[in-house]
Formats: sequence, C-alpha cells, structure tokens
Amino acid sequence: MKPVIALVGRPNVGKSTLFNRLTRSRDALVADLPGLTRDRHYGEGRVGERPFLVIDTGGFEPVAKEGILHQMAKQTKQAVAEADVVVFLVDGRQGLTPHDKTITDFLRKSGRPVLLVVNKSEGMRYTSVVADFYELGMGEPAVISSAHGDGVHDLVELALDTAFEQRPEDPQELEKTDRGVKIALVGRPNVGKSTLINTLVGEERVIAFDMPGTTRDSIEIPFERDGKQYTLIDTAGIRRRGKVFEAIEKFSVVKTLQSISEANVVVLMLDAQQDISEQDAHIAGFVLETGRALVIAVNKWDGLESWQRDEIKIDIDRKLDFLGFAKMHFISALKAQGIGPLMKSLDQAYAAAFADLSTPKLTRALIEAVEKQEPKRKGSIRPKMRYAHQGGMNPPVIVIHGNALDAIAEPYKRYLEKHFRETFNLVGTPLRIELRTGKNPFAKNQDK
Repeated sequence: MKPVIALVGRPNVGKSTLFNRLTRSRDALVADLPGLTRDRHYGEGRVGERPFLVIDTGGFEPVAKEGILHQMAKQTKQAVAEADVVVFLVDGRQGLTPHDKTITDFLRKSGRPVLLVVNKSEGMRYTSVVADFYELGMGEPAVISSAHGDGVHDLVELALDTAFEQRPEDPQELEKTDRGVKIALVGRPNVGKSTLINTLVGEERVIAFDMPGTTRDSIEIPFERDGKQYTLIDTAGIRRRGKVFEAIEKFSVVKTLQSISEANVVVLMLDAQQDISEQDAHIAGFVLETGRALVIAVNKWDGLESWQRDEIKIDIDRKLDFLGFAKMHFISALKAQGIGPLMKSLDQAYAAAFADLSTPKLTRALIEAVEKQEPKRKGSIRPKMRYAHQGGMNPPVIVIHGNALDAIAEPYKRYLEKHFRETFNLVGTPLRIELRTGKNPFAKNQDK
C-alpha cells in the first residue's frame, strides 16, 4: 500500500500550504487565519516513481475536552493512527511554544515515527532557526519553507524512507486506485451532510457537530458498499450571499461549486424541519446548470407528524418543480433510515448520466415521438426531424437533425425530452436536446 504521511501541528504553522505543495493542488484551503482546517483531508502525491498519501489535519489541541476543538483533536488523533510517519510542523519565526511541547508529548506516546520540521524558515540561518527546538527531544529538525518549496523535496524523501522502514514497498500497489462513482453531498449548513457520510462509512470519518458551518472544506472519502466503489464528497454548507462575511467562507462556497462540477452524482440534502429556502433552489439550479445527475434527500424525516410531512412535500413540489427528473427520498441520516433506497437511486442516476445511446435506437425513438405528436407549424413551415444521435454524456445530450428546426417551440422540446426519458429510462439526470438544421453528417455521398 502507498505510505501515508500525516501533517500535524498547532494552528497556522503551514500544514495546508505544505499539503497543497505535496499534492500539487489547491485542495486544502489556505489563508492567514488559525484553525482553518477542521477535518482530516487526504491527497495523493508523488516524488519520482514513489507515490504516497498525505493527510492534512486541523490545528491540534490534544488536551481539548469539548466543543469543536475536541472534535478537531479527535480527527487529528485518527490521522496519526492511520499514518506510517508523522510530519510535526512547528513555526521557525515564532519559536518554541508550550503548545508545541503538549503536541510532542502526545506524539511520543503514539508510537508513530515522527519527523520534526521547522517551517517558515526562508531567509533565516539554520542554526538560529532550529536552536530552540532541540529541547523537544525529537532528533535533528528538518528546515523547510512550505510556501517557497525550500527543503520540501528532501523532506518527502526522508519521510518516505522512514515510512518504508515500517513496511516494505509493494510495486503492485503503486497504481492509483479506482475511486468509483464520485458523489457530492450539498445543501445548506447543518442539514446533516456529515452525519449521512458517517452513517454510510460506519465511523466518525468527518466531524458531525451541531453548529452551522462546521465543514469549511470539501473532503473526499473513498467508500465501498455492496461491492461497489464510491467517493463521497462532504462539502461546506452554502449560505445566502448576504451572510457570507468571511473570506474563508467565500472560498468554501467556491470549493462546493467546484465539487458539484467534478462529481458524477449530486445529493441535494434538504432539512425536513425547515422550510425550503430560496438558497435551496439556488443550489439546485446550479446542479441543473452543470448537468450533474441528482438525487434529493430530505433529511430529519423521523419524528414529524403526518400533516408536517404533507406540508413539506407540497413545499418541495412548489419550489423545486424544475427537478422533476430527480428521485426524492425521505431519510434520517442519524438513524440510518431510508439509506438503501437512496443508494439505489444514486446508482440509477449514475447509470442514466453515462448511458450509451445508439443512433439507430435514438432515431427510432424520435420517429415514434413524431408519429404520436408532430411539431406545430410556424406559418407555412412545419419542422422536419430526420434522425438523432448522442452528442455527449454526463449529462446525456441528444442531437436531432432535420429541416427548419429553429421553428420548434420549447413545449415541444419538453415533450421530446419526456419521451426520450421514458424510452431509455433516464431517471435522475438532466437531459439536453440540441436541434440542428443542415445536412446529415453520417450520410456518405448521397448526391452521387
């Protein structure tokens, strides 16, 4: 298996900056604000032919007993337990702190190999930047600048050598694993996204804490169910624009929207105990705009009276009527109710989004639709549709060729969409119809 490197340290020592450099990405949020990273965050890196996994963690408070700091500490302790080697980052410009000593005590008891790394050392002499940290008794400190890249390559080589001392390298494990269907969970803050992931995975993989906005970053979790591979993406809750004050929360919104764009299927989570908001509709609209397959999960359904359930169904039908193609499930993430049918719909939506539709079958379905109902004339012109073929997947695009197709009105396009959906069982995915007037590109030398 690929060696695992965990980045640990107190807040604002540069762990996320180093994570981004190691993974050659911007997957971790970075800003000059302590406590930005909360969940543990996985990424893949490679030095030459040597691949590895790296875990970014939140600012570590080992002695925290309650609240969000305690939850963050649990995540960091779990990352240390999963790691082959721990990179313990300290701040060379601030020097040694009592907090660093507390973390050292925990790491020494963990039994994991630890590399002491002094960060933010650019422009400083080695002897002066490391002098204080010998007191920790963690061996010879490595000196780097995660922001500028100084010393990072040598650090990774040292970390991998240390990790391989713990277990031999298996060449067959070097290939990147298949992460299966990518599922992004989106919705307003505090609707239960993290709770649903924890229920599916069967552990406290992400922080589920009763405080809106707990998840600030988008976290990817490989996951297997009934022999199928998935990657669950827990995203930051999107609030109304007027409530996005912190620059950090703005970054989180951007990452959530990116996660929607990169996913195969999106689960839009709604809170059954709150009214459907304008913001829910905005999120749904963005999912539709990107063309991602969609399943709706109405969470916190347990405990509601029958009249309350009737009201929420009416509210959803009225405010999210444009999502008629998506399956809707009423669940309790906390009590694991309704999870099986939800996963079945996710598989169905994924299959529909990537359906391979042959040109002969599409053309036959088009002819059947026209025979049932012809498009209306526009003046003296009646549009003539000749054949159809597939123009793309995720979402499926059906391209229809013929004459005078610019005269076809939107209601008839919706009729065609419904007909194709029913014919090919395209449930859970947007479907796009493109009309093109011109010569048949599949015809060869028709005029000869």
